[in-house]
Amino acid sequence: MSDQHTVSARSSTNQAPPLVGHDVVTSDVALVEAVTRHGSAEVLDDLADLGREAGTEEAREHGMLANQHPPELTSYDRWGNRVDEVRFHPSWHWLMERAVGHGLQAAPWEQQEAGAPHAHLRRAAGFFAWAQTEPGHGCPISMTYAAVPALRADPAIAKEWTPLLASRDYDPGLRAPGDKAGVLAGMGMTEKQGGSDVRANLTRATPTSNDGWYTLHGHKWFTSAPMNDMFLVLAQAAGGLTCFVVPRILADRTRNQLDVVRLKDKLGNRSNASSEIEFAGTLAQRLGDEGRGVRTIIEMVAATRLDCVLGSAALMRHALAEASWHVAHREAFGGLLVDKPLMQNVVADLAVESEAATALAMRLASAVDHAHDPREAAFRRIALPLAKFWVCKRTPAMVAEALECLGGNGYVEDSGLPLMFRESPLNSIWEGSGNVNALDVLRALSRDPEVLDALLSEIGLARGGDSRLDRAVDEALAMLGDTGALEVGARRLAGRLAACLQGSLLVRFAPAEVADAFCGSRLGTSYGGTFGTLDSGGLRSIVDRTTPTT
Repeated sequence: MSDQHTVSARSSTNQAPPLVGHDVVTSDVALVEAVTRHGSAEVLDDLADLGREAGTEEAREHGMLANQHPPELTSYDRWGNRVDEVRFHPSWHWLMERAVGHGLQAAPWEQQEAGAPHAHLRRAAGFFAWAQTEPGHGCPISMTYAAVPALRADPAIAKEWTPLLASRDYDPGLRAPGDKAGVLAGMGMTEKQGGSDVRANLTRATPTSNDGWYTLHGHKWFTSAPMNDMFLVLAQAAGGLTCFVVPRILADRTRNQLDVVRLKDKLGNRSNASSEIEFAGTLAQRLGDEGRGVRTIIEMVAATRLDCVLGSAALMRHALAEASWHVAHREAFGGLLVDKPLMQNVVADLAVESEAATALAMRLASAVDHAHDPREAAFRRIALPLAKFWVCKRTPAMVAEALECLGGNGYVEDSGLPLMFRESPLNSIWEGSGNVNALDVLRALSRDPEVLDALLSEIGLARGGDSRLDRAVDEALAMLGDTGALEVGARRLAGRLAACLQGSLLVRFAPAEVADAFCGSRLGTSYGGTFGTLDSGGLRSIVDRTTPTT
């Protein structure tokens, strides 16, 4: 036997080929259907290049490299000057250049102002698909997207920054905004002593004159993306907690006094730089009135919460794609894994979870496109914390189960599943933990009676379509009536309402077998607490619906 034959005989057998060369957008039937019903086929056409590039071997490799070579903080240059720069691997810049180029940052706000339909839905679908290349670089993209609605608290500041934030030119490096083709935004809210309780912040803001500029003194325990060009931060002014815009480089091209103390060593999200920073006379421009900092920055929080839902739904979809692809190619016990009834049950269950998350995420993005509609605005106020709580909370268990579908292969870094698993708890923590979002649901219900009407109207569009959904809605309303137990039961209520909302979307729009499986497990009485406990009807068709094609 020749050496060539020896190598061939020893090559891998019964291994699934790598999932590359597929269109991440068009191979996702649930995504295609959601975008079409809330938008149009033209939205999908506009995402064609993004979808194809996201599924390439090159994109997969850059995603792995960006995490294998995390950012590094350079505090001083070789001459001893304080520079506080963060250096990234070239793969990070490759990913960022394409995310910005595809308009996944602030571009939709200007498109919407220009009258473009479905701008936020298009961006949401693109963010969902592109995040499957690598989740960490989605953070600065998300911060930049979310900054614009907050900046509108001051039209002059918004006019100055929005065109640069919306630019499709990725222009990294610390330079004055006027010298750049495009800029990115970050955010710093939490401090050591406060965490989610931002009103406990101790950073002080002192006015420099009456022109709206202040100096900041204090620290921020988590500041996202310290190499970005501007940051929205909270600090205590004379009138109370206030929102400020902090430019990294000032208009006169000098560096603002902002010390990056360290980069956080995180469980996941390792490609992205999360930092601890110190303000010591840092110049900042007031955004909105003194004492209204939370109200000013809340629009940024709402937008980043949407991206948390999108990011978690993207992790679900990516993990599901890898699992369904693997079982469609791997043989065991005399046949393909996908033909085994119990494996069908597991993958179908994962598919139902993923489709429910995708349907809800795209419905929320559509509400942003119709923000001037009072009913849609009310729906978004309640549905965002519901979805943020539920979808993000479901992700770790779902990704872990998908990993198990690959067996030992899924536990190996080369598969990409360990990266996804480390990432999976993140979105449930950032932009308000599970408790914060569950309590925000109660807060929205108590402050704005119209939000319950908007939610129930949306869910009620499926009334009579499935008795299990109808019963679950009635149970949720009964929980709302028990006012003495609302806070202690806030998580149970949030989860139930979110599942009812997902169930309504699936009953109205998904294939009958998908809706039946969801309502029977998530809203019925037969749920076993683990994936793979669905009733036996229609499992193979659910699996086939969700398996990528190349």
